[in-house]
Amino acid sequence: MKQQFFIALLLLLSFTAAAQSTSSIHSDPDKKLTEKLEKAMAGFKGSAGVYVRNLKTNKSASVNSDTIFPTASMVKIPIMIGVFDKINKGELQFDQLLTYRDSLKYDDGITGSFRDSAKIALPKVIHLMISLSDNTGSLWLQALAGGGVTINQWLETNGFISTRVNSRTPGRKQNQATYGWGQTTPREMAELMVMIRQGKVVSPAASERMYRYLGMQFWDGEALSQIPPFIKTGAKSGAVNQAKSEVVMVNAPHGDYVFCITTKNQQDERWQRDNEGYNLIRKMSEIIWNHFEPKSKWKPVSGYEKWWF
Repeated sequence: MKQQFFIALLLLLSFTAAAQSTSSIHSDPDKKLTEKLEKAMAGFKGSAGVYVRNLKTNKSASVNSDTIFPTASMVKIPIMIGVFDKINKGELQFDQLLTYRDSLKYDDGITGSFRDSAKIALPKVIHLMISLSDNTGSLWLQALAGGGVTINQWLETNGFISTRVNSRTPGRKQNQATYGWGQTTPREMAELMVMIRQGKVVSPAASERMYRYLGMQFWDGEALSQIPPFIKTGAKSGAVNQAKSEVVMVNAPHGDYVFCITTKNQQDERWQRDNEGYNLIRKMSEIIWNHFEPKSKWKPVSGYEKWWF
């Protein structure tokens, strides 16, 4: 009887630890970096938020870090986690072959261009979702993960209060109208990336595989363009008309650091490289890199913009 009690107690303590809100993570404030980021955000025509944490020093900087913003395509990280959770439970097989149907089509991305009955392996759809941000493939994977409800249950259990999938999720129509496909805070999305980096999502092996996916980014013209190409990163960006966002883990020489930059209600809705939101992300990424690596002599080479899509 005592043994059963202690097992139940351990399970309860384990659940409580897992469900601890990311907002309760203790870190020391980095006032200098915060001031730099506030200065970069001054005059932005819209709302913006940022959260940065150096994993080695445990110092952090934040502005509006607990404000809810649209995820745009950053929501594909929780979707990927949902798929890996299903695989870990034996409800999906990582190497299984999937059959595409025309009814799955959302847009004309790569997956949406498949012919009906085409075969594709599950790992390739995950790669298309994370690297190319393929929307049809992402919605397909969201369904395979059990839908938004199942993914949101995982997020809630693991201490994420604000991060949720909204699209095609019962009971979240109002949230979808406000935030779109998904919602998060800069702090929560960054700390979700930390959990993956530290092997704490689903399992150490699953986390490692997910981090490898996050290290293969086609859309690397914003935050990643301000980090040397020889530095390992894990990232996911997102963009809709009035919102731009990116979460990045940087395996920097002097210690890992993570950051998430988000915007919403932008006046600048142009789909151009010099969109104000994209400019802000690049500027802040540059500031953060130079803050943590002040002796780095690397700078983007002159004319680099020509080679970004």
